[in-house]
Amino acid sequence: MILILALATTAMPAERIVTIGDTLSARVNGVAVQMRVDPAGTAMPIIDDAAATRAGLKAGMIGIGYAVGSQKVVGRTALAPIDVGGGPAKHRIGFAPRRFAGAVEGTIGPAGLPEQIVRFRLHAPRADERTITLPMGDQGGLAANWAERFAVVMVGGAPMRIRFDPYHSRTLATAGAAVRLATTNAGTMTGVTGKAEIAFGIERPVRDMALGTPLQVGPLSIARLGVRTGDFGSTAGVPTDQADPDEVVVTAKRKHDPRTDRISIGSDLLDRCSSILFDSARKQIALTCT
Repeated sequence: MILILALATTAMPAERIVTIGDTLSARVNGVAVQMRVDPAGTAMPIIDDAAATRAGLKAGMIGIGYAVGSQKVVGRTALAPIDVGGGPAKHRIGFAPRRFAGAVEGTIGPAGLPEQIVRFRLHAPRADERTITLPMGDQGGLAANWAERFAVVMVGGAPMRIRFDPYHSRTLATAGAAVRLATTNAGTMTGVTGKAEIAFGIERPVRDMALGTPLQVGPLSIARLGVRTGDFGSTAGVPTDQADPDEVVVTAKRKHDPRTDRISIGSDLLDRCSSILFDSARKQIALTCT
């Protein structure tokens, strides 16, 4: 008698490779729509109204609102088949008058793809890189499955969301995040206020902050970043190295909610990284950087 031993094998989960700068020829309700897979994008695909009309989308009862500081982009949603490379499947699709990113008709985040593992290639690998894994979180609440995916780090004893945004050049913190950084990392406001585009073509006031103690996010060390001075909090109490005559801060008597604090890491720091990997099954984000 011959005994044959068979080794059990576990199929490896599929991995989607996305190169930053590439576009995706998606099909929405059978109609071609130019889209981009963006690490900072929402799990719900968002397209512009013109593409939605071309695809024959019929708005349902569920609307969407995307807050960019004090401004809000209001849109509608529809259930329709969308094919982003894995075959058509019915999903809720958002559409709005403004494009999330001006260069493309639509944007989708890694959590909206059918693959559980999505790797974004930013640059060619370098010899002195290291990979560090961070826990992945979502927005929470009723919109958790539709929103972005963040890395989570602890700052001042509370979790802070970290978004990865290689399509914007500056690393930015909301005002509430800056207040925490001022306390925990000796942050000081510096220079004068300028403006930076955040999303949907909307610009917000931004001022620099220098950190006496750099903030470590995986392999990345943040010593300086921009602060969205009037967004989701107030920087009125943050130390400053000089007065800014153009900056007017309006404060309100409301308790600061640390859940709204966020840092968005731009290409100024991500240029040191070759890849960002989103693993939805393990709820982890892995950064490979110098």
